[in-house]
Amino acid sequence: MKNGENYNPKSRRSFLKSVSAGIILASVPSFLIACKEKAINFAIRLSGTNHILGHRLRTKNFPKISKTIKIPHLIIGGGIAGLSAGRQLKKKGIEDFLILELETEAGGNSRNRENKYSKYPLGAHYLPLPNIHDKELVRFLEESKIIVGYKDSFPVFDEEQLTFMPQERLFIKNTWQESLVPKFGISKTSEEEFNSFFEIMSDFRNKKGEDGRFIFDIPLANISKDGHHDFLDKITMKEWLIQNKFLSEELYQYVNYCCRDDFGLGIEFVSAWAGIHYFAARKHNATKEKTENVLTWPEGNARLMNHLKEYSIDKIVTNHLVYEVGIKEENVIINAYDDLKKETVAIVASKVIFATPQFINGYLLASRQTVTKEFHYAPWLLATLTVKDLDDNNSYPLCWDNVIYGAKGLGYIFNQHESLGQIQEKKVITYYYSFSTADLKKSRKELLTKPESYWKELIISDLKIPHPDIENSIEEIDIQRIGHGMISPVPGFLFGNSRVEASRAIENKIFFAHSDLSGISIFEEAFHQGINAVNKMLNETALDK
Repeated sequence: MKNGENYNPKSRRSFLKSVSAGIILASVPSFLIACKEKAINFAIRLSGTNHILGHRLRTKNFPKISKTIKIPHLIIGGGIAGLSAGRQLKKKGIEDFLILELETEAGGNSRNRENKYSKYPLGAHYLPLPNIHDKELVRFLEESKIIVGYKDSFPVFDEEQLTFMPQERLFIKNTWQESLVPKFGISKTSEEEFNSFFEIMSDFRNKKGEDGRFIFDIPLANISKDGHHDFLDKITMKEWLIQNKFLSEELYQYVNYCCRDDFGLGIEFVSAWAGIHYFAARKHNATKEKTENVLTWPEGNARLMNHLKEYSIDKIVTNHLVYEVGIKEENVIINAYDDLKKETVAIVASKVIFATPQFINGYLLASRQTVTKEFHYAPWLLATLTVKDLDDNNSYPLCWDNVIYGAKGLGYIFNQHESLGQIQEKKVITYYYSFSTADLKKSRKELLTKPESYWKELIISDLKIPHPDIENSIEEIDIQRIGHGMISPVPGFLFGNSRVEASRAIENKIFFAHSDLSGISIFEEAFHQGINAVNKMLNETALDK
């Protein structure tokens, strides 16, 4: 899940949002399989979301309640939104809360693994520099020692947590080039279209509505409410490109890559408003030079997740599947299955935050069953490869971000790129693949049922384009499958009623926080969702304080 940041003509890079996490978006115990095809031996580990336990919500065949726990505040879901809510409760002086998480560990799509050569992400892998007016996110980065001071009123970021050079390259026409925008072998017309496109995106970046707010901003709760650009949510990004007479195949490929990066779906499926948001929402105002550098780590956004988790380290209860919710008098009654002890626990709470994705909430809350059907999630596959080498034509050196023009997937990141002290006897890279199709349910089924040999073939065939001999260099592959990887903003979703209805609190007792309620699955949205849910729960009118 590499996500895209906005572009400026001098420098453009992808970013992975962080994706928010919910109750079932994480890894399960994995297994090793020896692969001996073509006399090439390497280990394959195939893992993914705990869909087996999660799918028990359909039957709800659980043991009788064996014990009852009483707690004033309960958070369901230990992803970024849930952990952010825990942080906000702590900052408000509230200690009596628990976080329930389905998986064996919190973090959702911001978790990581490591081998003897490097840590590596299981999902989100970086955070763009924040918009300077995002005060709450800036404070969090200060708390985390990512911002280490200020100079001339601009934040100073820890240099070791910023991307190093060389940052990004594109393999096109059998050669590597610097940056992700094609430079070699494109027509004058295509070049002019790129320039025109970026000028329009720059205008959108600075555009404000009649209420003085940005048309495109992060979080989406801060955008202008004047409605003059809502029409962009009614058409696809491809339709917008055609309407604006953008016909270049290279531009289509680039914007399609960006949309798949950020939303899982390409230009044929996401709304034009979402596609433009990719380029326009980040203002590049956190540095005096207006650079668009990003923060990244070998473990990806697990670094950010661990900072959040520090506020709730003794409050997280894992391996618990919530399967029944009810309101009785002044309390919310939660029934949860403890998958380790194989017993059912009843939890009585005064206030509950559901930091879970809406496809889960539809099983738990009858009032949400209709509206949650409007939420569509793109599946993702990640593969981390340990290789002896990455031989290529040396036209441009190995970068942090490496993209292959016209490939099935979205390229790969070099996980050791940002670590000065790690052993680099072997290289560790993570490949990203999103399922951009009209039938996401079918893609999700394929993701969960196809054997590891199928995915091995897909991954290697892509990587062979720039690295023809890579199969002989692989020592192991760790494949991570995420069935509901991220919310996909199809036309009509961002400005429709489903997000509003799914966000409404129930009887001032049950509240909601998840990036899918924003409609765009990035770290910042999940982070703010958690904060705002707590503020609403405490009956505070002002958000993000």
